[in-house]
Amino acid sequence: MATLHIASKANQATSIPALLVATLANNKDPNASITIDFQDAETLQSGSKESVEFVPKSGDSIHGSENVVSYLAKMYSRLAIDPSPAQKERESHITEWLGRTTSLYSTDFKSVEAPMQELDAHLTLRSYLVGYTVTMADFSTWGAIRGNRVAYAAIKKGSMVNLCRWFRFIEETNPWVPDAVQSLNQAAHEKKAAKSKEGASYDIALPDTDKGVVTRFPPEPSGYLHIGHAKAALLNDYFAHEAYKGTLICRFDDTNPSKEKEEFQDAIVQDLALMGIVPDRTSYSSDYFQEMYDYCLHIIKIGKAYADDTEQMTMRDERMNGIASKRRDESVELNLARLEEMKKGTEEGVKWCIRAKMSVDNPNKAMRDPVIYRCNPTPHHRTASTWKIYPTYDFCVPILDSLEGVTHALRTIEYRDRNPQYDWFQEVLALRKVHIWDFARMNFVRTLLSKRKLTKFVDQGLVMGWDDPRFPTIRGIRRRGMTIGALREYILKQGPSRNIVNLDWTLFWATNKKYIDPIAPRHTAIAQSHAVTATIKGARTAAYTEDKPKHGKNPDLGTKKVAYAPTILIEQEDAQSFAQDEEITLMNWGNAIVRKISHSINPLSLSTVTGLELDLNLTGDVKTTSKKVTWLATEGQELIPVEMVDFDFLITKDKIEEDENFEDFLTPQTEFRTTGWADCNVANLQMGDVIQFERKGYFRVDKAFQHGEPAVLFAIPTGKGGR
Repeated sequence: MATLHIASKANQATSIPALLVATLANNKDPNASITIDFQDAETLQSGSKESVEFVPKSGDSIHGSENVVSYLAKMYSRLAIDPSPAQKERESHITEWLGRTTSLYSTDFKSVEAPMQELDAHLTLRSYLVGYTVTMADFSTWGAIRGNRVAYAAIKKGSMVNLCRWFRFIEETNPWVPDAVQSLNQAAHEKKAAKSKEGASYDIALPDTDKGVVTRFPPEPSGYLHIGHAKAALLNDYFAHEAYKGTLICRFDDTNPSKEKEEFQDAIVQDLALMGIVPDRTSYSSDYFQEMYDYCLHIIKIGKAYADDTEQMTMRDERMNGIASKRRDESVELNLARLEEMKKGTEEGVKWCIRAKMSVDNPNKAMRDPVIYRCNPTPHHRTASTWKIYPTYDFCVPILDSLEGVTHALRTIEYRDRNPQYDWFQEVLALRKVHIWDFARMNFVRTLLSKRKLTKFVDQGLVMGWDDPRFPTIRGIRRRGMTIGALREYILKQGPSRNIVNLDWTLFWATNKKYIDPIAPRHTAIAQSHAVTATIKGARTAAYTEDKPKHGKNPDLGTKKVAYAPTILIEQEDAQSFAQDEEITLMNWGNAIVRKISHSINPLSLSTVTGLELDLNLTGDVKTTSKKVTWLATEGQELIPVEMVDFDFLITKDKIEEDENFEDFLTPQTEFRTTGWADCNVANLQMGDVIQFERKGYFRVDKAFQHGEPAVLFAIPTGKGGR
């Protein structure tokens, strides 16, 4: 079977001619069987990079619209309607017009205007381009015009009378022609819709992938991973393991002993595993301290780096204003001697740093002699006191990426100004070059991702810790109730885009709801505050229990005990909404009619309902009631004390600008606790279980019930409240 491959995103002036000729062959020749394959791309993935490719049953493929149309015209020339006896001469004219089709490909009207005027003149007394019947020349030319937006626009204006008449005539007398065009447009639309549903495009054309792909995720073990780190980790994992079947390295950038702890390192490993990320190799920058020291020696010896003891603020001002350091032109010998003092961690050595001699006044300030080595006598959590000097991230990464075989360094766009630094180090040190791809970091409204700022919250006791459910750390959002499947789906849908946007949490939590709703057992909880005791007339005098499904649509979750009794608890808010003799529905029981409503006699709380009397009406239609309320039997079960906790954002402003102090925008109250009673089944829940309290929402058990201590459950956002 032959196949015609068409790039549906290509200029349709190049694809519709081949599409029409192939469709004609399928329609008219019973032996022709051409499969038409639409690919969602601007060019086909074959080596030709053309928009059209024909693969015959046997023989070599034909590439390019003009070549494909010419080939098909020869193969199926007999398909012209009512062929003329003078076939040979006729075919010569057809071939000539097929060749002219290429003059209609350009989307510059000045380029196609002359060929269109020539066509208009040729068709003055003609209905067809060649002879007295329609030929492939007509279909190919019609297709080029129809696919060219500027040429087609001229047709719709009607300025070229003969050409417009012919164009409409071909379309009207061959109804399969517009149908074929519609199939191309439909394919493009469906692909686009599918991509939109699927999420962002990953077709970023990483270079040199045929030589293999090795990516790396280089976290610093100075804190817990947050959602921004999760995006970097998942993208590197995606391109290494899904897109190209390559290698992923997790390299701990442990070059700052003052901030790093083994605790953070272990937590990062656990968080990556939670997200389903399994690196092929794990390494540490500290494994290469000797190699990087050797490179530092080398870069000083070749005159591309120098030692500097300029005070920090002065150095910052000099870099900002393009002023050279007074130490910039010191001798190699002096610079090496000072490096030696740094290496020893002496009193003199701690005063110095090593700076790369890149530029004094480059417009890109990242290129203005950045620091590449610092002296720090603090013991390292892996190498103890072996080293007293440590490379900076900017010096370390281009070296280790090259040494470890990384082919593509995927990193957030905030590093874009430092990309020339990266290239400079690899060039000066004669290292293998690594391709860089920037992607936008993931920012969220009313959320801080700065490790320094998050540390302040922890240190000042404003949150419970790094796993606080208000924190954007992986552990924080997991504790809030985010599932790993939803986290992966949401982040991967953002893709490797370079567009910087402030995302809302709404879609994030809405994605999570899709995962938890089908598997969250349904339970009941009633707020304790002013809970109302209702007497049920018509109920059995003795309490009893029945087994009911934990989830109405998922029987696999099993059953729960539901207690029924002549006295029940109803929430104050529901009770206040009832009217005398109103029929309501007691969920999972049946209808009841409100016969008596008792109120408080306290003049300060006259609206508070203190008691209810309801007549059970199990024959009533639940579809006719507007109020369907939850309740709990006070007999026949042990009511479980619960504490339901909801949270607000830690800050009040969507985006904190660089010149603003985030502490000026702290939300006064971010934690809201409600005590309540829950059904007896809640006693069996374990920490981490996700449930739904009917009419209240989804909750994750943060602390299981223990006799004497209530169960603590954190409300899980669903995308409706934004929090």
